[in-house]
Amino acid sequence: MDLEARLAELSRISGAATPVVSVYLNTRWADEHQRERARVFLKNELARARAAYRGVLDSDLDWIEAQGRALVEQARFPEAHGVALFACGVAGLREILPVRVPFEDAFVVADTPFLGPLAAVHELVPTAVIVFVDAESGRLVPVSDEGPGPEVALESDVPGHHRRGGWAQLAQSRYQRHIQDHRGRHFEAVSATLTHLVEGQGVKRIVLAGEPRNVAEFTKHVPERIAGRITGSVAAARHEPAHLLVERASDLLAGANLLEEAEAVDRVLVEAAKGGRAVAGLEGVLAAAGLGAIHVLYLLRGFREPGRACGECGAMQPGETDACRVCRRPTKPVDLGAALVERVLATGGAVEAVELHAELAQAGGVAARLRYSL
Repeated sequence: MDLEARLAELSRISGAATPVVSVYLNTRWADEHQRERARVFLKNELARARAAYRGVLDSDLDWIEAQGRALVEQARFPEAHGVALFACGVAGLREILPVRVPFEDAFVVADTPFLGPLAAVHELVPTAVIVFVDAESGRLVPVSDEGPGPEVALESDVPGHHRRGGWAQLAQSRYQRHIQDHRGRHFEAVSATLTHLVEGQGVKRIVLAGEPRNVAEFTKHVPERIAGRITGSVAAARHEPAHLLVERASDLLAGANLLEEAEAVDRVLVEAAKGGRAVAGLEGVLAAAGLGAIHVLYLLRGFREPGRACGECGAMQPGETDACRVCRRPTKPVDLGAALVERVLATGGAVEAVELHAELAQAGGVAARLRYSL
């Protein structure tokens, strides 16, 4: 499943005869108490939606209830840490998207799918590959937003160790050099396979796994142009399943992405201050979104701001003024954070939810890199 493509498709859903139900669940449950909280959350939110819409959304809510029950009982996607569900029967929408990072529980009924959390997950977890190496084998585990992909196992014909002492020390020494020669070819083969995957698939991050001495030796065989993408290394053994390697690597990947994200926001704020191809602050970002000029939208995670959107010209504005300040037609209330995410995705832009950034907060919580100067 191509999450980026699916986000773009979901962002184009609007104007259906009935609202869209969007549900996000944190499915990283450690015990029965956490699963029970999810059951209660779903039960209460479904009851509120049924009371508010009185028969209009029954089939959609029934589907959400059935899928939610299966998730809580771990009959579906037991290894997912978060799941997003979207339902709108009249639009033919029945979507369930598992990912490998947790969501905050949310239940939203609106004219369009609520995509902010899903867009944030897409940007939070970069495409990566975990490389396990020992002296005789290698494993390549590609990682996407949805979790580990099909593993590639590599085996080498490295001769085994045969330790001797006493009179055979010289022979053993010569044999040991022969083993090292074979190991070198093994590491070269793993490195060549990794290079092909990284360059062919556009992988941004590499995490190495294994015993420290094997990882250190393997690193010597990685080309410089690829070595720059190595984020770090974790301990691992050959017999361990891929999902354990992914869990150990997740903090490294998230940390590297947060650092890269902070640097990107810094550059955007500097560019905006110079009057270049960037804007900062809610008013500037709203104006750029209205022109379809946003290439990448940066907003603080959890950003919410009440405002209005015009049903005629599509302009968005802060505050509670009923009339559109562009065309003077009636407006409807919206959350500007969610509306910005939907508008940017619908016009082919990308969205990055920023965890913490003091300067971005001072600028109002939103900024954007533009396709062209305004």
